[in-house]
Amino acid sequence: MRSKAGVLELAVLGLLHEAPMHGYELRKRLNTLLGMFRAFSYGSLYPCLKDLLEQGLIAEDDQEPVPARPAGTRRSKIVYKLTADGKERLQELLSEAGPASWEDEGFGVHFAFFAQTRADVRLRILEGRRSRLEERLESVRAALARTRERVDNYTLELQQHGLESVEREVRWLNELIGRERAQQADEKNG
Repeated sequence: MRSKAGVLELAVLGLLHEAPMHGYELRKRLNTLLGMFRAFSYGSLYPCLKDLLEQGLIAEDDQEPVPARPAGTRRSKIVYKLTADGKERLQELLSEAGPASWEDEGFGVHFAFFAQTRADVRLRILEGRRSRLEERLESVRAALARTRERVDNYTLELQQHGLESVEREVRWLNELIGRERAQQADEKNG
C-alpha cells in the first residue's frame, strides 16, 4: 500500500506538471485538490519538497524578493518546478494501477490526474476501486445484519449512512467504467 508520503509525491509532481509554484501556493492547491479533510501541513509538504529536490525531480527557481517578517530584510520567494526526471517519475506513478491506486488514501489523488493517465490504466484503477468497495459493501451489510438488534438507533443510522455512501460510490464507479469502456470502443472503431 502506498504511504502518505507516496500519495503526496504524486500530488506534488502532478500539480507542478501543470505549472511551477511556490510552497504556499502548492499547499493551497493540495488542500483544494484533496479536500480539507486530507489537508497537508507545511510539516509534511516541505520534507516532501526537500526529498524531491534531492532526487532531482523538482528544481528551485528564486523569484522576486518579498518582504520578510523582520523589518528591513528581504528574502526571495522560492518557486518549485518539475524537471525532466520529475516528468518521467510522474508518468511512472500515473501508470501504476495496483491496490495503492484504488485504496482510500491513493484513489482520490490518482483520480485527480486521470486526464494525464492512459485509458487502460484509468479503467484498471476504476475496476479495482469498485471491487474493493464491493468487498466493503458485503462486509458492512454483514455487520449491519449481525448488530441490528444490539445497537441503538443512532449507531444503526450511522451504519446505514455508511452503507448508502458505499452503494452510491459503487453506482458512480459503474457509470464511470461504462463511459470509459464506451470511449475506448469508440476510439477502436473510429
